[in-house]
Amino acid sequence: MAKQLVHLRHSLVFWRNLVQIGFLFWCLYMGFQLSRFVEHFVSKGEAPFVTRHPGVEAFLPIGALVSLKNWLFNGVIDPVHPAALILFLTFLAMALLTRKSFCSWICPVGTLTELLWRSGESLTGRRVKIWRWLDVLLRSAKYLLLFFFLKLILFGMPAQALKGFLSTPYWAISDIKMLHFFTSPSTLSVVIVLILIVLSFFIRQFWCRYLCPYGAMLGFFSFLSPCRITRNVDGCTACGNCDRACPASIAVSRKQQVCSMECTGCLSCVQSCPEHQVLGMGVVSSRRFMPSYLFPLLVLLVFTLGVAFGMFSGHWHSTLSYRDYTQLIPLLNRF
Repeated sequence: MAKQLVHLRHSLVFWRNLVQIGFLFWCLYMGFQLSRFVEHFVSKGEAPFVTRHPGVEAFLPIGALVSLKNWLFNGVIDPVHPAALILFLTFLAMALLTRKSFCSWICPVGTLTELLWRSGESLTGRRVKIWRWLDVLLRSAKYLLLFFFLKLILFGMPAQALKGFLSTPYWAISDIKMLHFFTSPSTLSVVIVLILIVLSFFIRQFWCRYLCPYGAMLGFFSFLSPCRITRNVDGCTACGNCDRACPASIAVSRKQQVCSMECTGCLSCVQSCPEHQVLGMGVVSSRRFMPSYLFPLLVLLVFTLGVAFGMFSGHWHSTLSYRDYTQLIPLLNRF
């Protein structure tokens, strides 16, 4: 039995780390390809031409929100960055079905902040714990940011303004503007990023927990998810391992099922439980656990189906032509 528990924990850790690192390197690869794509036009054809991967549009959530409202109100999927909307809807579907698994399994920012915190804990041998009242206060920041964007876009932009924004040159090369934020950052941007890195080194998932409006939005959708961390009350020894393992500081040991919008489905609490069949991922109104492999498969399946739908429905590749980029990229700094 003890060997089975050890094998379960190692398999959960291994597979989540593998998925996280895989998506992180894939994002880095897409960014590298985009930089080569831009270099071709900046050099006026001297650098070799490489294709731009539509997946980079995952980094345009605000534009995707505009695109979503435009689709709902005007009945048209934006042809300039269609993958932005498809990926946005895919991540919402993931939250509805598999909690905020996007944050803990796929998001490269989540992966990097987790690696920073693990490094900090390994080097210092300590965990920085924020006062409860301050933790609650800081967590409100991401919801305020989310409310700001929702008010600005969903309630503040009329249907005609949506069309206007999605037809601007700025939106056309917004993915390249995002690339330049990383490749040619301003002094202020560098300072802010460094501050976030330092804070993430000492405070577990600082950005995700306190500042990410995307995660806040996914949290609202995840509240409706049928998947819940479930605890077998009778077999629980109240050791508290699950509470200490949870990156969201949820008191797992006091709940029969975790319904919190902060839960990302990372399964860290399950990995830490020393008892057999006491803690696992279950579904609403059921005390039975999923097999350990099923939840990760569901996460990847929902993501794959979303991307496949975008590809086969014709809403994946941008309609911008080679000539469009030839005209737009040299004017990048003007937008």
